[in-house]
Amino acid sequence: MRGQNASKVVGLKNGRTRQFRSKQERRQIVEETLTPGASVALVARAHDVNANQVFKWRRQYKQGRLEADAATTLLPVKVSDVIATVRPTRRRKSTARKSGIIDVDLGHARVRIDGAADPDCVRATIEGLLR
Repeated sequence: MRGQNASKVVGLKNGRTRQFRSKQERRQIVEETLTPGASVALVARAHDVNANQVFKWRRQYKQGRLEADAATTLLPVKVSDVIATVRPTRRRKSTARKSGIIDVDLGHARVRIDGAADPDCVRATIEGLLR
C-alpha cells in the first residue's frame, strides 16, 4: 500500500524515500481514527503511516489546521480607456520612525523584519504563518 495515498514521494540523500501527504489526505486519515471503535494504530498501519504522526495530525485537526484551503475568489474588474486624474492629498509632516529589527521564530518558520514596520502588516504575517 506504500505510495498509494502519497501526494508526493521524495528521495532522500541516504537512499530512503519520504512521503508528503496533502491536507485532504491527512484529514481523511484523521477522520478515520475518529470513528467509534477505531484504533489509531490500525488506521496508521493501513495507510503506512507512523501512529505518532497520526496523533500529531489529530492535534492539528482539532486546532483547525487541516482545513481545506479556501478557494481563490476573483474580484470584478472594470477596464476603461479613460485615465482618471488623481489629486494629491495634503501630506502630513511625517514623524520619524525608529528603525529596528524584529526576529520571530515559530519553529516551522522564521521571520525577520528590518526597519520600520507597519503593525498591521506584522500582525497579518504572523497570523498567516500560525495557520
